[in-house]
Amino acid sequence: MQFAIPKPASRAISLSPEVTLGYVHLTVPDFKRSLPFYQDVLGFRVQRIEKNVAHLGAGSPADAGSPAGAGGADLLLLTENPDAKTPRRATGLYHFAILVPSRFELARSLRNLAQHDIQLGFGDHIVSEAIYLSDPDGNGIEVYGDRPRSEWYDKDGNFQMGTLPVDVRGVMRELEHETDTRQGLHRDTRLGHIHLKIANVNRDAAFYRDVIGFDEMANIGSAAFLSAGGYHHHLGMNVWESANASPPPPDAVGLQYFTVNLPDAAEFSRVTNRLLQAGVSLEETDAGLLVRDPSQNGIVLTTK
Repeated sequence: MQFAIPKPASRAISLSPEVTLGYVHLTVPDFKRSLPFYQDVLGFRVQRIEKNVAHLGAGSPADAGSPAGAGGADLLLLTENPDAKTPRRATGLYHFAILVPSRFELARSLRNLAQHDIQLGFGDHIVSEAIYLSDPDGNGIEVYGDRPRSEWYDKDGNFQMGTLPVDVRGVMRELEHETDTRQGLHRDTRLGHIHLKIANVNRDAAFYRDVIGFDEMANIGSAAFLSAGGYHHHLGMNVWESANASPPPPDAVGLQYFTVNLPDAAEFSRVTNRLLQAGVSLEETDAGLLVRDPSQNGIVLTTK
């Protein structure tokens, strides 16, 4: 599958190109099962555990607090709730996507996953090369590397995405001259995008586009992709498993929220005002300003 979409037109409502995603917060039932998976299989570093919340990041302990890259920053929060159950046919997380900084780092991740005999899927999306898997509780995960932005558009300037076979051998050839003995995810790894299960594509895409201010990069009817700053997508959403579905109970396994980092107070105020004008409920939390999309997925807005 491959499609080309004209570049989005400039709009009166549009987020700053400096907007990024911060971290994703999930509920899991058992740290003894989840933490070894995220540490040993995916290469996250457990930065600290506070009561029943584990904070995971990338890089080595020496990177903590470093202004460069994501060293020391949270990429994933896990809350342990032994009573949490996996919901059936509900909105929520389709997958969260970890962006590694190079094809070499993608090859390192692929090698580690293969050594742990993890069931994998692959997709060459033209803009990126991706590996797909699930954690022990069924939460979807993507590990991917971007291609240069110059390769995201065809000769007519149309934005291209698709799903083609990945050249796995080509990826693994990146390791032929490996000299790096470092373990785990590179410190410049970050949360690249979130893909959500939603109940209605056009309704939810309109919320993220017209209220929050993301640009709609593509809408194929059953799925939509939105971004800030010309990125291929910070947000994906689909109804492949969740058309007209209800939200999960609050204590379910899966997504609590993901964070959107706004660059300054002025941008935060603009987004907040649009949410208030649209009648969206706002909740102040320790993490930031919590809002919910029409499918009741949680988004926390913060300033960098």
